[in-house]
Amino acid sequence: MKLTVLVDNNTYINQYYLGEPGACYYIEDGSEKILLDTGYSDIAGKNARKMGIDLGGLTKIVFSHGHNDHTGGLQYLKDEYDLSNVEIISHPDTWKAKRFETESIGASFSEQEIEEIGRLHLTKEPMQLSEHLFFLGEIPTVCDFEPRLALGEQKAGEDFCDDYVMDDSALAYCGDDGVFVITGCSHSGICNIIEQAKRVCGTQTVTGVIGGFHLFQVNERVKATIRYFEESGIRRLYPCHCTSFAVRAAIHEKIPVKEVGVGFALSL
Repeated sequence: MKLTVLVDNNTYINQYYLGEPGACYYIEDGSEKILLDTGYSDIAGKNARKMGIDLGGLTKIVFSHGHNDHTGGLQYLKDEYDLSNVEIISHPDTWKAKRFETESIGASFSEQEIEEIGRLHLTKEPMQLSEHLFFLGEIPTVCDFEPRLALGEQKAGEDFCDDYVMDDSALAYCGDDGVFVITGCSHSGICNIIEQAKRVCGTQTVTGVIGGFHLFQVNERVKATIRYFEESGIRRLYPCHCTSFAVRAAIHEKIPVKEVGVGFALSL
């Protein structure tokens, strides 16, 4: 598997690409060419072209959840590429309207509109994407220091209710040496996500994690998270997107974190 960062809050050192507060990863595994999320604007396509990556060959687009910094780029990708044969995979709540106070923070597409763009597959269950790669489905809460927290509201029928971002999911690469986790925002808790990845892949060995951890202040939750990383023996950590510098620095004191940004690539 090869993963390339197309959208992140930062650009990789000495790589002259565009960044924004969003996330998009291009992943190749065998014959599958997959996007996890699409960023906020049109920069995923711009960065891909500059990197020599042809998004016209995509086989799947997977959405980690429905917030606009992960879904917004689809508006531009659908105008640039024919996505009619691309499988679009997400949790069923991904395409429901979401708001924070008076601001819309959800996807700009409805479920019906997504069905007109590509081949939509909604699932709360884990799903195999390629020989080694899995969508983790709805993430159960198993770590007591990572309770579900509401972030804004989600449309429920004609009304809005507290949004616990149940659509937040991630990917897991199941390799011979263990599982490597790829996250979008980790609203469901980075450790809850890792536990789900271990269950799906049938292993207790975690080789690494890349993506947003949705951690901003060094508090008791962050300290418990770092202890979890240490006890799990995770040695390759690539926190990015929605992970503050303070949190990354705190993790780095215990486990050296890796640099991430647009243009960064890794192979497994």
